Amino acid sequence: MDQRLLGPVPLRWCLARVRGQRGTNPEELLAAAHAACFSMALSLGLSDAGHPPSSIQTTARVHLRVVGGAPAIQQIDLNTEADVPGLDQEEFQDHAERAKTSCIISRALGGVGQINLSATLAS
Repeated sequence: MDQRLLGPVPLRWCLARVRGQRGTNPEELLAAAHAACFSMALSLGLSDAGHPPSSIQTTARVHLRVVGGAPAIQQIDLNTEADVPGLDQEEFQDHAERAKTSCIISRALGGVGQINLSATLAS
């Protein structure tokens, strides 16, 4: 990936963000990458099954904890909502669970203790 596509991204420690300074941090970038990767995996899985989604909206929240005196990612919450014509909630949940385990970022984060998923089918 050509990192010039994003332009300069000021990185800040969490404390700087709390004080109102602009920028992002690696944890936020990881969450954004995870949400995007999950959405792409879900879209592919749904489309391959004959249910192309009209829309998918996903957010990811990274939970940091101090473990052994160092910060660690202990949990990630994925929240997704999609508009998928012709699909019921149970079928959608199955596709979402498969996307969670097949997404490249989820697999790369195998050391994270818990990755939660909330999947809602838009009505």
